[in-house]
Amino acid sequence: MTFLQLLIIAVVQGVTEFLPISSSGHLILIPFITQMPDQGPLIDVAVHIGSLLAIILYFWREVLGLARGGFATVGLGHNPEQKRLFWWIVVGTIPAIVLGLFLKQGGYLEGFRSTTLVAVNLIVYGILLGVADWVGPRRKRYEDMTLSDAVIVGLAQALALIPGTSRSGVTMTAARFLGYERVEAARFSFLLSIPAVAGAGTLAVLDLAEASAAMQWDALVAGALTFVSAFATMAFLMRFLRHASMLVFVLYRVGLGVLLLALF
Repeated sequence: MTFLQLLIIAVVQGVTEFLPISSSGHLILIPFITQMPDQGPLIDVAVHIGSLLAIILYFWREVLGLARGGFATVGLGHNPEQKRLFWWIVVGTIPAIVLGLFLKQGGYLEGFRSTTLVAVNLIVYGILLGVADWVGPRRKRYEDMTLSDAVIVGLAQALALIPGTSRSGVTMTAARFLGYERVEAARFSFLLSIPAVAGAGTLAVLDLAEASAAMQWDALVAGALTFVSAFATMAFLMRFLRHASMLVFVLYRVGLGVLLLALF
């Protein structure tokens, strides 16, 4: 793969992973729009790992708290609140891991790489995002997470394995319906993504070990470039949501979905 293609993939992933507009859907569209060869699922996972590292760095305080909660779980330390949040994140991750393993082992993931599927999901889940942001109350913070909230948002996260849904979009939609503030819904969404993306990355390491040296280098470059664009985008989104609604993302999703249906 050329450096230009890797750069395009990294920028698209870094920007769309955290904006609720579907990173996987946009990655699938790159070959159709640019006429470049499909980058394949291995590169897709590599850029998601770059996004994961950006989350860990940006939310390092929360990640450190979750780590302390994990240590407290095995008797190292006494942090009851962080221990509770740690377990709710673990519970919320289970649906995505179970469904992801099922889809991977069954070979179903390749069947999802369809522009029509992306377009329909962009529209449907975009409208749901708008409704949730409009009617959802704004009273909860990430620290208020309960077991039921973690399960509901976790089930929503599992739906994001289908391109066009948007992991951040569907989890923020669920969180807004549950009453989380916009910024807190985003924080909840990003922290919940850490174990799921890390799990997908672990599976990808096995595939990467069997890949050619050229593919391994491409994956490394794409992941590093994605880290930079993802961190910048996340910082922008967290500031943006303090003063604005989700409407611009809803309009973008619906408009892009309609355009794709018309073109493809």
